[in-house]
Amino acid sequence: MISVIGLGKLGACTATCFAVKGYKVIGVDINEKFVRAINDKKAPIEEPGLQEMILKAGSNLRATQDYGEAINKSDITFLIVPTPSQPDSNFSDKYLLDAIDKLALELKKSNKEYHLFVVVSTVTPGTIESSLIPAIELKSKRKLNEGFGVCYNPEFIALGSVIHDFLNPDLVLIGESSKADGDKLEAIYRSVCENSPKIARMSIISAEITKISLNSFITMKISFANTISNLCEEIPNANVDDITRALGADKRISPYYLKGGLSFGGPCFPRDNRAFCSFAAKYGMDAFLAKATDRANEDHLKRVVNRILPIVKKNNSNNVAVLGLAYKPNTPVIEESPAIKIIEELIKNGINVIAYDPLAIDNCRSLFGNKVQYASSIKECFANSSICLITTPDNEFKSIDSSYIKNIPTVIIDCWRVLDKERLGANVNYLALGSFWHLE
Repeated sequence: MISVIGLGKLGACTATCFAVKGYKVIGVDINEKFVRAINDKKAPIEEPGLQEMILKAGSNLRATQDYGEAINKSDITFLIVPTPSQPDSNFSDKYLLDAIDKLALELKKSNKEYHLFVVVSTVTPGTIESSLIPAIELKSKRKLNEGFGVCYNPEFIALGSVIHDFLNPDLVLIGESSKADGDKLEAIYRSVCENSPKIARMSIISAEITKISLNSFITMKISFANTISNLCEEIPNANVDDITRALGADKRISPYYLKGGLSFGGPCFPRDNRAFCSFAAKYGMDAFLAKATDRANEDHLKRVVNRILPIVKKNNSNNVAVLGLAYKPNTPVIEESPAIKIIEELIKNGINVIAYDPLAIDNCRSLFGNKVQYASSIKECFANSSICLITTPDNEFKSIDSSYIKNIPTVIIDCWRVLDKERLGANVNYLALGSFWHLE
């Protein structure tokens, strides 16, 4: 049996996937609503496919607020709790320590010989060996690799596709305190994954460094693609998609995350990149590339805003519709969302914003209140604004054609080039990031 501590965005999906694949799973969370939802066979959070998977899991999945059940009724505990960023950009281990203290105290009372703790939450390199393992030893009165084991097993998944990514990972990363524990964890993933991923096993500290290094590298790739995009906007007949497709065909580069668009955002990339810089500084290293990536990401967003403002002035319109509020499609999460930052700048400049998103509109409303108008559909956006900004490549937006256009002329700024310009009609001035920018 497996236990999962934390039933939030990642934990609920992880627990459910294990259960669907045949494991008996106990989910533990301090949030009573999450626990009740799981036991009522309802998804505690919004994530595509989760509700269907919970129903499929049936009796294999249940939840509790009792940490004792996690220890006494399972052999392996996965910890998937928040590790928020601190002012110095390192990750807080407060919630991990809170959970570990409770689990270790229960382990102390238990007669079982051994229990494996698997840390999934992203941590600052060095945290597990300097903080978490000593805490378990202190509270449980047991020794590492004698009465308990520890592995680090961070996930490489994206909100909006968590279930698919968990079941079909490119990489399973295992930092292990002993070979035997690494073997146990590898066997679980061999039985759960629907593909044949690379399983990388290493020391715990190496795995901790790998996690933040991978995300930091991806942000560099995104920012490089955006740099090309910016260049293409200044040069007639240049097209960023043609260029990045060609670059991505080289196996040394690959096409993934090599697409010009808006700045990277969300709960992982920005903070992991900053954490990499902070970690490097601790050892006297200056992470020049990671710092430059952070600056390039900020500058790219300012450039986009500076593109929009003259259009508003030229069109004598004070309304701008923003289609897409989350940091990416298929999720309600607006954390570090480029669209949210653009809206903030538009409001500062006295522009009236009409906002729409299939999933994230309630979170946007909680943030902005009555500072923003909220549309219930794409057509409502076009009816109320002659300037429309598409900020996520959501599939719903791809349906936009001339039938949506109500104001003449209408300007569409397509940040991800999801629209077919030919279907928009003669009354639309279509401007796409990554291609020559010509305002009629």
